Amino acid sequence: MDLKYFASIFLRRLPYFLLVSCLISAISIIIAKALPPAYESQMKLIVESPQIPTELATPTISTPAMEQLQIVEQRLMTRNNLLDIAARFKLFDADDEMTPDRTVESMLKRTTIRKSANHNEAALMTIAFEAATPEQAASVVNEYLTLIQKEDVESRTGRATQTLEFFEQEVTRLSQELAAKSAEILKFKLDNSDALPDSLDFRLGQQTRAQERLAQINRDMSQFNQQREKLMMIFAQTGEVTDVTPKELSRDEEWLEKLRADLAQALAVYAPDNPNVKVLEARIAQTEKAISRQKAAENPTANTNVDSTGNMMLDIQLSEMDTRLAILEDQRDATEELLDDIVKTLSKTPANAIRLDELELDLGNLQTQYTAAVNRFGSASTGERIELLSQGQKISVIEPPALPDEPTKPNRMLIAGGGTFVGIMAGIVLVVALEMLNRSIRRPEDLVAKLGITPLATIPYIRSRQQMIAQRSWKIIVILAILIGVPSLIYAVHTYYLPLDLLMETLLSKLGL
Repeated sequence: MDLKYFASIFLRRLPYFLLVSCLISAISIIIAKALPPAYESQMKLIVESPQIPTELATPTISTPAMEQLQIVEQRLMTRNNLLDIAARFKLFDADDEMTPDRTVESMLKRTTIRKSANHNEAALMTIAFEAATPEQAASVVNEYLTLIQKEDVESRTGRATQTLEFFEQEVTRLSQELAAKSAEILKFKLDNSDALPDSLDFRLGQQTRAQERLAQINRDMSQFNQQREKLMMIFAQTGEVTDVTPKELSRDEEWLEKLRADLAQALAVYAPDNPNVKVLEARIAQTEKAISRQKAAENPTANTNVDSTGNMMLDIQLSEMDTRLAILEDQRDATEELLDDIVKTLSKTPANAIRLDELELDLGNLQTQYTAAVNRFGSASTGERIELLSQGQKISVIEPPALPDEPTKPNRMLIAGGGTFVGIMAGIVLVVALEMLNRSIRRPEDLVAKLGITPLATIPYIRSRQQMIAQRSWKIIVILAILIGVPSLIYAVHTYYLPLDLLMETLLSKLGL
């Protein structure tokens, strides 16, 4: 490699190199000086856990920390908020012709929000804003902080209050439904008091006792009827009256029975006209009259419904039997009516039991819901109190906004140094490109490479005067094109496309510088 040859070529192209490198370097330095400064103010927020342990009091609002930060970010970066802040702090000049869309876009670009919430670590949020002056940057970040704290407090207290109101309404509603259901159950029990399932055993026992009583009444009536028929038959056959009722006899009746027994024994021995027989008959008649008077005194109406048979003793016994039969018949009718009522209530009991179970199940469900609602209402009341006292989970400031002392952008040294480096590289590229486009033979080696022969001697190409003038004119044209074209292109970009400061800001932001 012939370094002297390449050095001579570079020296020959040195004016082009210097022109391009110096021009680009100068432009980069001018841009670095011309770019307006940008000041950035930032704050750091943290999501604090509830100050009251959740074991003692469960907060109403329980939102994951990262989700809470995302909600705050979305509500902060709304179009209305950004336009209001931009207008209030006059972040853009009136001559900039900033439309609302461009204003919002610029505000979003100038605002930087970073969130971090690693496992078992507190959730953090860093918010920064970039402005032309330190005061504007700090004012905007302070306004962001005010909006965040206001939104956080209003959101949490509002949700806690709404939760409390909801459960208060639920408690009231369920209380009314409980009262209505209890009244419905009470009315049902009153309307079906004789056919409720809780009295089923009693009514079954009552039915059994009534059936036994009815059977006993029927037996008694049958027995009295048989006794009456037997008494009438004895009277028809013998003309005498024998008390066939199984009752406890009085002293006179016992005496009468004894006299009758003695009379029967006497008749077995003596003739009917025997004086002893006559005496016994007289005593029997006298005793019967006494008993009749006694019966009449005890039951003066006993024989009113009985046809007289002509025998007072018979009439008395028949009257007594009829009275007892009438009483038993009334008792039988009452017992049968009672049995009918019991059967009706027993037939209604299964349906009433099902309906009552449904009502009590509804009441139990309502009671369970009411108890849960009361417990939740108590928790909601405690949660609201916690939020009103700012004792729950909240967003706090750990690094408040500060007034920046120095601009954060642009990095003038980086822009100037980078522009100079780009200028040098552009000059080198231009020199290399010119040499690659130039295919003329300059050295004997080039002649050998082109023709494939080795000359005895080489004579350099001697230009004529016209060729020298043309060569110099071409160089002047290229230099003028560079000197005029590059600044013109930069001016056109600045004027018709995008101002250079914004263009550089966009490029630097994309490069992360």
